[in-house]
Amino acid sequence: MSGARGALASLAVVASAPAVGCGGGLPLLHPARTLPQGEVRAAAGFSGNIAVGGFNSALQNAANDAAAQQAASGPTAPDSTFAKGALVAASVAPGLAPYAAARVGIGAQSEGGLAYTGRAVRIDLRHSFDLSRTWALSIGAGGSAVLYGQQQGSPLPDVDLGALHGYGADVPFLVGYQSDGDLYMVWAGARAGWEHVDISDLSSVPNGVALGPTPFSLSATRFWGGGLLGLAVGFRHVHVAMELDASYATIDGQFGAVHATVAGVTVAPSTALWWDF
Repeated sequence: MSGARGALASLAVVASAPAVGCGGGLPLLHPARTLPQGEVRAAAGFSGNIAVGGFNSALQNAANDAAAQQAASGPTAPDSTFAKGALVAASVAPGLAPYAAARVGIGAQSEGGLAYTGRAVRIDLRHSFDLSRTWALSIGAGGSAVLYGQQQGSPLPDVDLGALHGYGADVPFLVGYQSDGDLYMVWAGARAGWEHVDISDLSSVPNGVALGPTPFSLSATRFWGGGLLGLAVGFRHVHVAMELDASYATIDGQFGAVHATVAGVTVAPSTALWWDF
């Protein structure tokens, strides 16, 4: 199969991924060395996102706060405790989601990729440098879009993740080892980025007239940075890849009329099956 036909087939794999995801991380799941020109790699698997530290505490405190409010008589306006949990639920998106991706070598030791992970899509370009026959490093840049209507359900009441949408960018730096014959690959690196999300109705109703009760709006901006470690093992054209990402982030935003800031750590494990052709 030619490189062009292979790229189209791989993009079809990405497009055919399940339309609904619970959350999940946005892993790289690729080694440091880029693909040769015209070579294509398709991948499918799962990614997760786990909130720990301050993020986990914010979610638990918000859930307890919501339960206390529901037990109280009469409606209660959102407070800072609940707002912090709402920002985490929307921006961090803890959960498990399908992962599908396609990457293609474009020449001059450069590569482009497209990935889907439940709540978002990411497109990126990167360039690698050979340090030796088996060692390489790469640097790239990616842009992502949080897809409207992809997330169903919510860990907190009044946080309508079905109306979530947004955009972001990140810069990864990797160094890695690739054995003779590509039997195994190991990579590690650093990655930093930002993301902005909103919860609001994208309605085509004339004059913006809402039908039914209006949900609380949310706006959140997350800055994050961390490290990752990955491994792929296989033979010839098929490999099993695993990656673990950990990052520290701060989220600043507004839920309803309440402004809040929260910081914490996320751990994002992921795995996928690669096909090279």
